[in-house]
Amino acid sequence: MNGKLIRGLMAAALFAAPLSGWAQTSGTNQLNVGLNFMTHGEVMRGGLPRGTDDEVGDKSSFLMGRVRLNVDYKRQGLEAHAVIQNKSVWGNSGGQALNLYEGWVKMTAKNGLFAQVGRIALSYDDERIIGPNDFAMAALAHDVLRLGYEGHGHKLHALFGYNQNASHVYRDTYYVGGSQFYKTMQTVWYHYDVPILPLGASLLFMNMGLQSGEQGSVYNPPTTEFQQIYGGYVNFHPKYLTVEGSYYRQSGKHVDSSTMQKSEIKAWMASVKATLQPSERYGFSLGYDYLSGDDYVAVVVPGGFGMARHEVWKGFSPIYGSRTKHFGMMDYFYESAYINGFTPGLQNAYVTAFGNLTSKLNLSATYHYLAVSTDLKDLKRTLGHSIELQATYRFSKDISLKVGYTQMQGTETMDRLKRETGDKKAHWGWFSLDISPSLFTTKW
Repeated sequence: MNGKLIRGLMAAALFAAPLSGWAQTSGTNQLNVGLNFMTHGEVMRGGLPRGTDDEVGDKSSFLMGRVRLNVDYKRQGLEAHAVIQNKSVWGNSGGQALNLYEGWVKMTAKNGLFAQVGRIALSYDDERIIGPNDFAMAALAHDVLRLGYEGHGHKLHALFGYNQNASHVYRDTYYVGGSQFYKTMQTVWYHYDVPILPLGASLLFMNMGLQSGEQGSVYNPPTTEFQQIYGGYVNFHPKYLTVEGSYYRQSGKHVDSSTMQKSEIKAWMASVKATLQPSERYGFSLGYDYLSGDDYVAVVVPGGFGMARHEVWKGFSPIYGSRTKHFGMMDYFYESAYINGFTPGLQNAYVTAFGNLTSKLNLSATYHYLAVSTDLKDLKRTLGHSIELQATYRFSKDISLKVGYTQMQGTETMDRLKRETGDKKAHWGWFSLDISPSLFTTKW
């Protein structure tokens, strides 16, 4: 059995000892059952390669539907949560089966210790490193054991993950094609809220074991390579002002999925954001993100700009972060790859104005200036400019409609790095209708 798994199970057993000292003898049991219906549509024009014999052109439109059945049980010291999910594109006839999005149980002791196990939609701090990325419809969840303590302004969580494709008694399986790309994961997160100041701070350390090589291969045998992310987040929030800042470093080994080349990782990111809200009716945000990128390498082949073959990998990856929350709703930069695996990093300077016209209608407008963080030969760093408009109307407590529009004005740099040929100006409109009725609630 894997040594790290044994140590994780031993830690769980030691941690569970204080929990076993408290037994449920009386109290209220509560059961809630609800549904979540989300209908999502998108219309895009531009920003894609121009139509050829091998390409679909520069227009796209589709509708998607997501249905979730939520079941929650709670009593003193015990919680259980399950979410059954179906997601499909309208008109798709193939293989859209139900799946378990979340399914976990949580035991809590009176002294603040807890143990939680199952499939969990994790969310930490401002979700730059770990978040559900719910706008992606399918969203992210992790199969983990989570142990922790919360009390007196302190929060300490330890996460342990170990992924397989199938159960085998005598050997581990080569993990590929699963819901998460790591074979093993260990994470420690600590947060402290200062009692006399509107100040909170967090520290995060994540270690991931990633599979490389080929299963059953003698020449390229399977191995597990490890990479780490570590850093911190600060939130200062006096009466009308909120200032957030974060800094993370990435180290370990990077494995190229196509060439299987291994590189040392030396990458980092930093962000700062200030939000001023002098009234409940309106507010403003101003922020800047910097994610490091790889060095430019010229390759003399057709379209071979910036082939990323480095002994040191400098492109920071936000891995499980909620990317559309920070880098724009179109998520141009980390959802799809740059040509030839080049990772030039990202600079994102933005300003947002938001307001509530009525108690039911919220509006926001955001401008993004976008650039790479790598010094490019014969090209400027600027990728483009983006304007995003969004409106949310809440019909009732369980029915809401979100509508958004984005216009991206790209540059030659964007054209070369992302598409090679195409319309530099992209238009993208979308809507999400969310209906979440509560079906059944009971206590006994």
